[in-house]
This record gives sequence, structure tokens and C-alpha cells, in this order.
Amino acid sequence: FAGDPSLLALFATGSFLMRGAGCTINDMWDAKYDKKVTRTATRPLASGALSYKQATAFLGLQLTGGLGVLMSMPHLEYCFWLGAASLPLVGVYPLMKRYTNWPQLVLGMTFNWGCFMGWAGTHGSLDVLDGLSVVLPLYSGGVAWTLVYDTLYAHQDKKDDATLGLKSTALHFADNTKPILLGFSSLATGSWMLAGYNVGYVDPYYYMGCLAAGTHLFWQVMTADLNDPKNLADRFKSNTMVGAIMFASCLGGNLGAMA
Repeated sequence: FAGDPSLLALFATGSFLMRGAGCTINDMWDAKYDKKVTRTATRPLASGALSYKQATAFLGLQLTGGLGVLMSMPHLEYCFWLGAASLPLVGVYPLMKRYTNWPQLVLGMTFNWGCFMGWAGTHGSLDVLDGLSVVLPLYSGGVAWTLVYDTLYAHQDKKDDATLGLKSTALHFADNTKPILLGFSSLATGSWMLAGYNVGYVDPYYYMGCLAAGTHLFWQVMTADLNDPKNLADRFKSNTMVGAIMFASCLGGNLGAMA
């Protein structure tokens, strides 16, 4: 009911490495801005504690590890090209805050690419068992979730970002942030439920978990103080609980399907 342990381990490792690589790329692109933002001025590149040469070497190690994970995937050829298709998103995301009010959308598209990889790694293709009917709502829900937590996160830096001419959904949504994020919270919850329905979950366990995760998102938004960095950081960190709830929900859905 918990899936293939070796595949779960590959995805956990790959997620750690590639999200880390995304953070490294972000810091490399943004060091000149980070040194002017109160919250990020002490980051290694921004503060000068780490050189670009050292950061490039570290990024090389992360990407090499990520490639090793990708080469260890079942259905290698299909998964390789599907995984490689995410690299442009990984590379351009850090630049988006210079050009669009929606950099958090691009982040969501990047961070949730694993939805496609998970189905392909398990079944060999997105076409098997009408995979896109499951993966697309799962992916959409993940993107909406990212918009919620990263918009709250971006409110920490909105004054510095505005001064530097950088863009974000926090600045774009402004005083309408809470109602818009409640809408994205509802979209995430509904999309996750649709993915469960399309994959064949019939027992209530999964859907109860989706409601619990959605309730947590609503709590984050409703209790967020958009002018208090500590409050916002706490809400951002609490998303580990949303992830844990959704993982447990999938386990419950699998158990129900096996009964």
C-alpha cells in the first residue's frame, strides 16, 4: 500500500538534490539582489562567505547526483527525457521575478514536475491507464499549493523587492492576497480530490485527508499577518504538515483500494 520502497527512495533523493540545485541556481542568479534584502543578506554568496567558483562546483555535485538518480529510474529512456524537460524551468525560475508578476507560478510548475515523473516511473508512460487524467489535476493542485505558500513567503520581502524593482505575487495581489490565496487553496483541495477520483479511490480516507490539507491551507491564509516576517515564516514552514497529510492520505487511499 506504500508503493515500491526503492522508487520512493529514488524520488526522495531526487527531490532533495534537484530542489537543492534549484536553490543554488537561485542564489547564484540573485546574489547581487540578496545582499540588498534584509532577510537574505547573510546568505553565503550574498555575504561573500562563498565564491561563485565554489557555488558552481557545489551545483555540479548536485546535478551529478540528480543525474545519477534519473539514470537509476525504471523505464529509463522515457523518464530521462521527461526529467530533462524540467531543466529549462529549473534554470529560468530565478529570473522570473525580474520579468513577471507571477514568479511563484513558475516555481510551482518547476517544483511539482515530480507528479509526471512519479506516474512515468511507476507505469512507464503518461499514456498508461489514462495517466494524464490523474497527473494533471495532481500537478495543478501542487502548483496552486505552491502559489499559496510562496506568496505568503514573498510577503516577507515585499518592501525590499519593490525598492529593487523585483516582482512577485505578493506585490501583485497586494491587499487582495488573502481572498486570492483562499481561492488557490480551494483549487488545490479540489484538484487533489479529482486526482484521487480519477485514480480510482472510492473509500473516504483519501478525501478526508484532502479536506484536512485544505483546512490547513485555509488556516495559514486566515491567520497570516502579511506584515510580520516571523508569522509568515512560521506559516511557510508549516507546509511540511500539508505534505505529510497528503502523503498519509495517499496511503489511506491505497489501503481502501486494496480492501
